Amino acid sequence: MARVIPVGLPSLGQPFSWATEAGGMVFTAHGPVRPDGSIETGSIEAQARLTFENLRLALAAAGLGTADVAQVLIYLTEVDDVRAVDDVYRNYFAPPYPNRSTVVVKALVVPGMRLEIVAYAAAH
Repeated sequence: MARVIPVGLPSLGQPFSWATEAGGMVFTAHGPVRPDGSIETGSIEAQARLTFENLRLALAAAGLGTADVAQVLIYLTEVDDVRAVDDVYRNYFAPPYPNRSTVVVKALVVPGMRLEIVAYAAAH
């Protein structure tokens, strides 16, 4: 059975948990959600910093860090944003980097939201 990890991020009124642990893994997904529940829709750099900071918070709540992450899936609405997201990514992850896939999608759930990530980490 999955255990919900209390992350401290706001409820968005949707049926999901910010992070869960099951089978020795932590599963978490994030976007540019501010502490008040509003969505950052500014520059891709601002969205990426907030998104990866939310990931860091979720990992810390599980007693983990980015070195424990095995895979990251990145969803972008603009292919031209890859380089900027990579620059922010390097502030949170160091070699050897986790396995990663980047996918460009038509849209995300909130207009103006250009980034969403999913990460899988090994629990301790």
